[in-house]
Amino acid sequence: MLRLARRLLLALAAGTAITSPWAAMPAQAQQSFPNRTLTVIVPFAAGGPTDTVSRLVAEAMGRDLGQTMVVENVGGAGGTLGAQRVANARPDGHTVLLHHIGMATTPTLYRRLAYDPVNGFEPIGLVTEVPMTLVARNNFPATTLAEAVAIIRRDRDKLNYANAGIGAASHLCGLLLMSAVDAPMTTVPFRGTGPAMQELLAGRIDLMCDQTTNTTEQILGHQLKVFAVTTAARIGALPNVPTSAEGGLPAFEVSVWHGLYAPRGTSAEIVNRLSQSLQVALRDPRLVARFRELGTEPVATERATPAAHRAFWTADIAKWRPIIQAAGQYAD
Repeated sequence: MLRLARRLLLALAAGTAITSPWAAMPAQAQQSFPNRTLTVIVPFAAGGPTDTVSRLVAEAMGRDLGQTMVVENVGGAGGTLGAQRVANARPDGHTVLLHHIGMATTPTLYRRLAYDPVNGFEPIGLVTEVPMTLVARNNFPATTLAEAVAIIRRDRDKLNYANAGIGAASHLCGLLLMSAVDAPMTTVPFRGTGPAMQELLAGRIDLMCDQTTNTTEQILGHQLKVFAVTTAARIGALPNVPTSAEGGLPAFEVSVWHGLYAPRGTSAEIVNRLSQSLQVALRDPRLVARFRELGTEPVATERATPAAHRAFWTADIAKWRPIIQAAGQYAD
């Protein structure tokens, strides 16, 4: 620290601009990476789908990196508190963020943030894409997606759609559904997926869209009606459920993707080392088996790279911006 402080003072005396408190980090500190415990910030509460994915990834990456990788839950404000923590962290690779699709919607959902939701991070690689399902109360008067769409268009003013709050995956999926069928419904936000699901099971809510990790058990138990999975191909956990495209609604395709990020300014060498470790982790048999139990799969190795991650992230921001703006639903 004394050496870093001395370099900062010398730079200031010489009139040199310092754009980051970590800009003068010694090169040898980067070369020995990783040299201590790493922290994965999860911007949501423990026990949720993103937390589950993060703990599996952290365990497998820790084995490859030769260092313990711990998960710290920093929930609140739709995931922005945890993201801000990482954006402001020292860019030495020892603090990273594992976030979901919210990284693509935050730039539009939030008009005022204390950090840059795009340029504040270095993408490391994609992790997984969890499919979504469109489900309804058991006595909903439709058996196919086409029938459900016809009812939504006809009775849009009478139907209600549940979600887990603005910015949640169920909220985003609902926006896409209403955009695809051009029929807005009454939206009922809940404080989390659990309460929303209870109301749907009780028949007091008409429709909801949520991750397979939250709906598969109820679907297989015939407690809900299911009309489609929102992916390009059917999934192994629900082989008899058609895709939205098979049901006649190809524009209704969405999954809850997860990615790993480092703070802006992290060296390319460290980002690449983390990416290589992520790729090893996603091939770990224990991780692969557990992902399948959750109804998802690791992404292909070529997608767990910084370049592929950035391209996908950028495209998804562009995809969601007009949908969110058209709905006029913002989180601030």
